[in-house]
Amino acid sequence: MEELDVKDFLSYLKKYSLALIIVPFLAMLVVLYYDNNIKVPVYNASSQVALLQSDSANAATTLSEINANQKLTTTYSVIAKSKAILEQVIFELDLNTTPEALAKNIKVSTISDTTILKITATSKNPENAAKIANSVANVFTSKTDLIKTIDNVAILETAEVPELPSNNTTLRDVALSVLVSIFTITGFAFIVYYFDDTIKYSENLETELKLPLVGKIIKSDIKLKDNTSEILIDKYPKSIISESIRSLRTNLQFTSVDKRLKTIHITSSVASEGKSFVAANLAASFAQAGQKVLLIDCDLRKGRQHVIFHKPNTTGLSNLLADFIEKRRDYIQETRIQNLSLLTRGTSVPNPAELLSSKKNKDLIKILRKEYDIIIFDSAPCGAVADPIIMSTLTDTTIIVARNSKTPRAAVLATKEALEKVDAKIAGVVLNDVDRRVGHYYNYYGGYYGDRRKK
Repeated sequence: MEELDVKDFLSYLKKYSLALIIVPFLAMLVVLYYDNNIKVPVYNASSQVALLQSDSANAATTLSEINANQKLTTTYSVIAKSKAILEQVIFELDLNTTPEALAKNIKVSTISDTTILKITATSKNPENAAKIANSVANVFTSKTDLIKTIDNVAILETAEVPELPSNNTTLRDVALSVLVSIFTITGFAFIVYYFDDTIKYSENLETELKLPLVGKIIKSDIKLKDNTSEILIDKYPKSIISESIRSLRTNLQFTSVDKRLKTIHITSSVASEGKSFVAANLAASFAQAGQKVLLIDCDLRKGRQHVIFHKPNTTGLSNLLADFIEKRRDYIQETRIQNLSLLTRGTSVPNPAELLSSKKNKDLIKILRKEYDIIIFDSAPCGAVADPIIMSTLTDTTIIVARNSKTPRAAVLATKEALEKVDAKIAGVVLNDVDRRVGHYYNYYGGYYGDRRKK
């Protein structure tokens, strides 16, 4: 991805909206359970010891002497945690521990710009925390013979038994868990988005592909079951997806103002983009507009228009091209949609490209152009075989079907380049399976969507 489109990313982030709600909530519950049921409370108790000069005559000291005393205070904080001091504390309190282990639960610090030591003891028992802090202070003051420079040591403040644990951080933990969850999900979404090369609807999609966006087929929540018609524009004419197809039909008509558009070639970059679905519904849309339409399945390998229309495929285009084109009426089937006829792919053949590039196929198309108002060719994916490249040179225009958030951008660009090499006229890209909340479709078609089941 060349650059980050913040607006596009925020739109992409909407697909993680459920995770952004559920995961932080679950994280909050876990933290609350841990803090209230598993986390062991610990208590801090502190005492203070002052290191003073006893000789009042020397009270007027220089700044350098003050700084020297403050540096020595750091040394005294080490002495307060020395093995000799802690062994005495353990002996007096009858503690079942070692000086090394006890030292880990004692913190000796100096109060800024003073010669006062603050001794803090940590324990799971609040009484023990206070006892240890006071005992360390008492033992330290009694060891005045260890201190040569300062000859007056006094306890300023004794430690009291703490009422609340020092690690009672539930509010902070909950806030952190929520923030970390949100940032983690957002970060994951950003990484996926940044390295995702698939086509996604955005306002600058046409600029990225350097192709017009001639249509957006809106994602539908209509669940198709086995043997259910895929011609949604006929079954659900007021659905949002039917409005998308009609919009595509209108846009295609405007792509050819000077010359009447008669033959439309539909392909895709890779399989499973909804190419055949778009071709079938677009053909039905033209038929509903009162035009005489022929839909030809020229994907001679895996064409499925006979499945969509529930028609037999014993004979079709491949059989017609092996026969006399004068017998075309024997191969073209009528559909239940008025004005729409179908020529299925026919029997599978080992040489589809040779049949499609044959003079007979070119002659057939010339004849059919005179007999129908619109002919739509549903061909194979362009990235797989040469068949669609051949068909693009025999038709008035070609549209490339891509699936939103599925089709790699590189694949569409490669298809565009392959078609341009043979001077094919490309009408643009049809983006299939677009979220209905994207852009103006959400507002404009919102009223139709509720009536999708009405005929």
